Amino acid sequence: MTGPLLDRHVGFVRALREAGLPVSPAEGLDAARALEVIDLTERESLRAAYAATLVKRPSHRPGFDTLFDLWFPASTTGPRASRAAEPDPPDPPDPPDPSDPSGPPDLETAEVPELRDRLAGLLLGAEGMNEFARAMVERFGRQAAGPGRQNWFSYPVMRALSPETLMARLLAEVLAGRERGGLAEKVARQRIGENTRRFEDAVSGDVRRRIAEDSGIERIARSAVRPPLEQLDFLRITKADLARLRREVHPLARRLATRLTVKHRLGHRGRLDFRRTVRASLSSGGVPLTTFNRPRRPHKPELVVLCDASDSVASFAHFTLLLTYALREQFTRVRAFGFVDTVDEITRFFVPGADVVEAMTRLAREADMVRFGRTDYGRALEGFAERYGDAIGPKTSLLILGDARSNYQPPALETLRRLAGAARHAYWLNPEPAAQWDSGDSLATAYGGIVPMRECRNVAQLAAFIEDLV
Repeated sequence: MTGPLLDRHVGFVRALREAGLPVSPAEGLDAARALEVIDLTERESLRAAYAATLVKRPSHRPGFDTLFDLWFPASTTGPRASRAAEPDPPDPPDPPDPSDPSGPPDLETAEVPELRDRLAGLLLGAEGMNEFARAMVERFGRQAAGPGRQNWFSYPVMRALSPETLMARLLAEVLAGRERGGLAEKVARQRIGENTRRFEDAVSGDVRRRIAEDSGIERIARSAVRPPLEQLDFLRITKADLARLRREVHPLARRLATRLTVKHRLGHRGRLDFRRTVRASLSSGGVPLTTFNRPRRPHKPELVVLCDASDSVASFAHFTLLLTYALREQFTRVRAFGFVDTVDEITRFFVPGADVVEAMTRLAREADMVRFGRTDYGRALEGFAERYGDAIGPKTSLLILGDARSNYQPPALETLRRLAGAARHAYWLNPEPAAQWDSGDSLATAYGGIVPMRECRNVAQLAAFIEDLV
């Protein structure tokens, strides 16, 4: 491997790690070895070699592709772009024949209606979308930013061409008089929609490449890729992220139930098996040197979930409610309680078979969790102990979810100690970084001294908490 390509390989692997993709040194070496047996002039072979050695999960692939396009661009227009893995540029195409109206338009001089006609053909499946996207970014995406400086944007390109407004026209061409509303229209809409997203992605990718040429690949790489799904901060997830997280929740719920069951089984032995003990003592003259216990019957543990539903942890509360919904299928009995400055049981919103989105909508509208609107852990704990204290017993695992910020109100530590003492297990998951605990109105250390508190900012940390239960 040559020096420039080696430097680019090291930078690319480092960028993947910084973006949250788990790439070990051994995997980086495997990728370097793979480069020795492929044709480096074949860009897609290079992409496939890196993906096969560095990408572990399908959810990591979009971020990988974004960074690959930055570090190994398909075309180069500036001095910073590398050509180490690029083939020689193809011969320029023949200039368009002005006498042939059916030929492709000159992308540098054609009017916008002609460009929209060309885009319509691409959305119907014609070849050359990436080249067209690069030409449109060159023509419409440049914005002057001062003497000798320029910025690049996707929005002017999309505004000039408006691909989303071509749907009706393209459907009329595809269906060609056939009945609307049937399977043919559905398939056509899906294909045109996918090609529209491909064009938008091609424009965004070329804009990122040009910004990287001007500002440096490392700088743009840090902001171009969102963390993988399992590392998204619960306090910053969007509604779209919550929809994707639903697929992650059910396996975690099953693992949590399994871990708590195993911990319960290993923590206490069953009753003395008198018959087996006496029978074994006959070999030692009636002296019971070895005792035997009856095996405990396997069972699903009971769970009580107490979660902070205040605005400061709204996204985390949504995720914990998703988790609660999934846990209903794994435990014998699950009771869920939400609070802000007063507490209410919210189990009724998560009956089996209920739609989770509808359940959350009903919960926000009907649950009695707010009195004055300011989080008050002490008041919520005392209200829980007074109204629902019998929910916790020797078979119950107590799971508290919240940031432990109580707006400088009394913490009710003795109430929490009494609740935790009545439960078989008690755990507290805090969505804030541990470095921010005890700052401002945080009572993390005070509460953590009673109930073991773990930082839980993303799915990866939740999975690690579950693995550490035994």
